[in-house]
Amino acid sequence: MKYYIVDAFTDELFRGNPAGVCLLEKELPDQIMQKIAYENNLAETAFLLKKENTYYLRWFTPEVEIDLCGHATLATAFVVMNYVEPGLMNLDFETQSGKLSVERANDWYTMNFPARMPVETKINPLLEEALGCRVLETYLSRDLLVLAESEKVVENLEVNSNKLADISKDIAFAVIVTAKGTSCDFVSRFFAPNAGVSEDPVTGSAHSTLIPFWSRRLGKTNMTAKQLSPRGGILICEDLGERVNISGKAICYLEGDIVLY
Repeated sequence: MKYYIVDAFTDELFRGNPAGVCLLEKELPDQIMQKIAYENNLAETAFLLKKENTYYLRWFTPEVEIDLCGHATLATAFVVMNYVEPGLMNLDFETQSGKLSVERANDWYTMNFPARMPVETKINPLLEEALGCRVLETYLSRDLLVLAESEKVVENLEVNSNKLADISKDIAFAVIVTAKGTSCDFVSRFFAPNAGVSEDPVTGSAHSTLIPFWSRRLGKTNMTAKQLSPRGGILICEDLGERVNISGKAICYLEGDIVLY
């Protein structure tokens, strides 16, 4: 099968978040897709299968399949619009999270995702020790959202992955640490140690929670966000109520073939 690695939420190589994109010619057993994702050893590997006129999209970390992934969706849309159907400007994917649409405007790709407003929850007393920072508030959706004091605090986190895995394993897929930004509207970092991802460089799906959260706090619907991992990335965000728009750029790092005998 054709295989690509695309750096998402950036237009510079070796920045943003790399995702694998596999173009399937036929259905594969789940266990084979999981083994491929493990072999690729990227935060996400996307598997795309076209049946008639419909694209079906699934996402796997090295250890588990997940229900929603932003950077691998952006990477897949980039591959389809540049290599599979060049010139295509609009695209729909059928996924575990329903229909996801992507629209292209020049070098920007805008994904329409479901909003996941988090609900306030009690702070785990061990969380500050695991993150190495003061925790102001915590909220829960698919992920545990942790509110920190400042952009500088988020940037300088000293995370104990083992402790964070123990705290989050029974309550959330991952942990988002966020704060109001000084260089943008809000910043974040994303950790999913129980899914084989110690830190995800730029996480589109986390912004399904971050966008409605910060939209209400800041009193605005259009925002710019940064993820402060070492690779870093920029996301243009829009709160639409029950949906959100997440926009970013992408660049192809690798094009090749996966050979299964």
